[in-house]
Formats: sequence, structure tokens, C-alpha cells
Amino acid sequence: MKKITAISVQKKNSNRVNIYLDGEFAFGLARITAAWLKNGDMLSDEKIAKILSEDMREWAYQQALLYLSYRARSEKEIQQNLRKHEVPEDVIEGTIERLRTAGLANDSEFAQAWVENRSTFRPRSKRALTVELRQKGLDNETIQASLSDVDEEALAYEAGLKRATRFKGHEWSEFRKKLSEFLARRGFSYSVIAPIVSRIWNETNAESQINKNEDIS
Repeated sequence: MKKITAISVQKKNSNRVNIYLDGEFAFGLARITAAWLKNGDMLSDEKIAKILSEDMREWAYQQALLYLSYRARSEKEIQQNLRKHEVPEDVIEGTIERLRTAGLANDSEFAQAWVENRSTFRPRSKRALTVELRQKGLDNETIQASLSDVDEEALAYEAGLKRATRFKGHEWSEFRKKLSEFLARRGFSYSVIAPIVSRIWNETNAESQINKNEDIS
């Protein structure tokens, strides 16, 4: 048995405390883990092991919350981050389950949010989105559900319309080549690209012709 002789708040992290046993530093703990400990308590090796296990679980959960504070993450991303910090697999599983219960880990919601964000700011094809979501560790069923309402033609048009401003003044052949290559890099197929490029060309040139006529008049 070992006796707690001091408990002090860590200088660099006020959410953790240092535990001293028999007059010597023994280990650090999250304040929530150490909440029931006090000077004079006697700890067996078994009790110490249990406390350290609880602390690891709490640390892993706090690390996951920190990781999620920057942006939403898939469960695979959270797992990979915890493995990088050498968290044991059983603790990782428990952390993921705890996050699910709190509504902080949900691959279906993550996939939907990812698709909506991409569609708004960086439109790309279903194929490209599928690749991205697979890299995030999502299963095919979840991916397909998130893509069920995606309109590829609408996305290609939005992406192409934004990009077309860079090709103002180009001849048709150069315009078609550059815009087609751009949309292909976004994962769109030729069957989608060809009519969209023609549509944007016709619209932008029709606007240019109207402006010219207004200047003449």
C-alpha cells in the first residue's frame, strides 16, 4: 500500500494534478479522475492501476473532443488520431462509443455534412465525393445514402460557371479545353462535361453580345 502525501495542480495544465505517493511524484491525473482522492488515502497497486486506466479513458475522451473542436470528423479519423497518441484499442473503442452516445460521432451526419459543404464551396462529382468519403473510412451504404440527392449536372454547372470567369476572352476551342479539363479533375464524366461546357459558353457569350449591343446603342 502507498500513501498519498500531496496533490498539486500542474503548472502547465490546470485541468490535471500531480499525485505524490510516500513523498515522491508518482503520476499525473485529470482533475475529474482525481476528484475523490485526498491526502492520506492508501492506494494498493490494484487501485493505482484502476485509477490510471480511468485517467487514460478520460484523457482519450478529452483528446477526441479537442480533435473535434476544429471540424467534424469521421469515426475512422478520430480512431487514427487516438492511435497516433498511442491510446490502447479498448480505450479507443470506449471513446468512440461515448462520443456516439453524446451525439458527437455519427458517420451518417458527417457524410451528409461533407457532401453539402463540398457542393456549396467546391462542387465535384459523385465519383470524387465517393473517393473522399471512403478515405474518411465510411462504408458504402453510408456513402450512397449521403449522395442520393446529389445532382451532378447542377454541381458541374456551378463549378464550371465559377471557373469560366478565368477564361473570359478565350476562343471556343481553348475555352472548351480548359473548362473541360477543370471539370474532369473534379471527377465529372465526359457525358456530363460536354453539354455543361457548351451551355456555359453560350450563356457567357450571349451576355457578352448583349453588353456589346448596349455599348453601341
